[in-house]
Formats: sequence, C-alpha cells, structure tokens
Amino acid sequence: MAIHKSAIKRARQNKIRNFRNKSNRTRVKNVIKEVRAAISEKSAAKARTALALAVPTIHKAAKKGALHSRTASRKISRLTRQVNAITA
Repeated sequence: MAIHKSAIKRARQNKIRNFRNKSNRTRVKNVIKEVRAAISEKSAAKARTALALAVPTIHKAAKKGALHSRTASRKISRLTRQVNAITA
C-alpha cells in the first residue's frame, strides 16, 4: 500500500481513471456487439445504423485514452468492411 502522500494521491487517481476507462471500453464492446448482431442477422439497414452509432463511440474512447488510436481505427475498419460486405 502507498505510504507517501503523493503515492496515496496517485493510487486514488489511478482508481478513478481505471473505473472511467473500464466503462468506456465496456461501452465500445457493447456497440461492437450490436453491429455484429446486425451483421449476423444479414440486416443491412440495421447494421448501417448500428455502425453509425459505433464509430463515434469508438473514436471517443480513443480520444479519452481508453483505447489506442490505432486499435480504434482497426476496429472501425473491420466493422465497416463487414457491413459493406453485407450491403454489396
């Protein structure tokens, strides 16, 4: 356990940031699941709307530091390719 005053504060900040990052990552996982569910149903319109909601959510998580920017781009790219494969 932290003993110094600065280490105690750092531990407190880390706990708050960990909670915030976890909620952002969970939100990203949920929107990805929604897109993949629409893809598995072969519903192009539903997949497009789910993707339109997922892209800003993933970008926002990357902007806040919960995801790396390249990880976010990779996730968006893969989802977009899957949705485009259904519509084509």
